[in-house]
Amino acid sequence: MISLTVTALVFGVVFLAELPDKTALAGLVLGTRYRASYVFAGVAAAFLLHVVLAVAAGSVLTLLPQQLVHAITGVLFLGGAAVLLMKKDDEDEEVRKPQDQSFWKVSGAGFMLILVAEFGDLTQIMTANLAARYDDPLSVGLGAVLALWAVAGLGIVGGKALMKRVPLALITKIAAVLMLGLGVWSLWEAISG
Repeated sequence: MISLTVTALVFGVVFLAELPDKTALAGLVLGTRYRASYVFAGVAAAFLLHVVLAVAAGSVLTLLPQQLVHAITGVLFLGGAAVLLMKKDDEDEEVRKPQDQSFWKVSGAGFMLILVAEFGDLTQIMTANLAARYDDPLSVGLGAVLALWAVAGLGIVGGKALMKRVPLALITKIAAVLMLGLGVWSLWEAISG
């Protein structure tokens, strides 16, 4: 039986914790370039997997070497920033049309980005702790996955709305700088422990 109270509590906690996280940025970047439904499918699948792992493993996930997770995430963000910064500006460039991008390519990119970047993240550990505390895996899992999907959806939709007002070249440069900052921050966390 699902407890609406536990589900709502978990939703609120996870939503607020994830809102300022890198997921919204990742969704925004992917949402400016690709079909939103394809991006969301991949991101949603990755979050579902994270929540299932967190709920199943409980607090065991907190024992993973956090420094390694930060180092991998930092390198991935730096690599993403480098790709965006080295991209040639093209005044006539438009967002790729959905028919130019296969579902599997776009959703796979979203899935892999979230799978790696969010592994061992605060919200995953928080979900594991909440599952252990409330001993109600279904309610905790439902609240957590709905919160993560809501944040991802906001980021993706925000990316589409932003494209209507700001040129893609500027968005790309801003995203690259933000990714660079997140990469440096993640590596700093890996080094400083």
